[in-house]
Amino acid sequence: MKSRSVPLREVYVWELPVRIYHWINALCILALCITGYIIGNPIAVMKGTEAYQNFWFGNVRFIHFVAAFLFFFNFVFRTYWGFVGNEYSRWYNFIPLKKSQWIEILEVIKVDVLQVKHKQIDSIGHNSLASFIYFITFLMFLLQCLTGFGMYAAMSTSYLPQLFAWFVPFLGGDIAVRQIHHILMWAFILFAIVHVYLVFYHDYIERRGITSSMIGGWKFIEEDVALRNDDSATSTSPKKGKK
Repeated sequence: MKSRSVPLREVYVWELPVRIYHWINALCILALCITGYIIGNPIAVMKGTEAYQNFWFGNVRFIHFVAAFLFFFNFVFRTYWGFVGNEYSRWYNFIPLKKSQWIEILEVIKVDVLQVKHKQIDSIGHNSLASFIYFITFLMFLLQCLTGFGMYAAMSTSYLPQLFAWFVPFLGGDIAVRQIHHILMWAFILFAIVHVYLVFYHDYIERRGITSSMIGGWKFIEEDVALRNDDSATSTSPKKGKK
């Protein structure tokens, strides 16, 4: 059995609201991708000769719309939590405005993508590259909501979809909006595949409990890395508490 020779500290990284958001978001994306693909490429299924016996496609659309509403409000909540959450969930971690963040992005590319270095990245939360990619996905989430509810506004009189009705003519009509909506679906599928792979890869390489941390919230961080993070947090933001 392989064991560590360095002391570890338990660090509470992902708060309960972040973990709830993550799993609701994952389930919504799964439901939306499956139902969205069927809506875009419907299959011919006949269960009987009567119309009511073949309403399965209506059920697919209903699931898609319910998941879309849940996805939207879950996304709105995560946007809010980016302003009030702990140091690992705040927006300043996701937008690389500091030189140190860009340096870390290059380091992560060398380690994870090019694999020309084998140095472990010391970030306790998301590393800078992962954070920036998540920020891009948040923008994609917003665009997907705009295109999806924009199309839905044509067949719904509900207040929320009508707020997005302007977006369809803004992009030039239904065809362009549908294409963007469809392309983004495949982008989310690709992101999910890479995301799951990297989570298990880092879990195996770093052995910090990255997979279980999105269930319990805790990571196992090397003591020297945790101390450096404490010193950095104290010097940059005196109001931040340690957990």
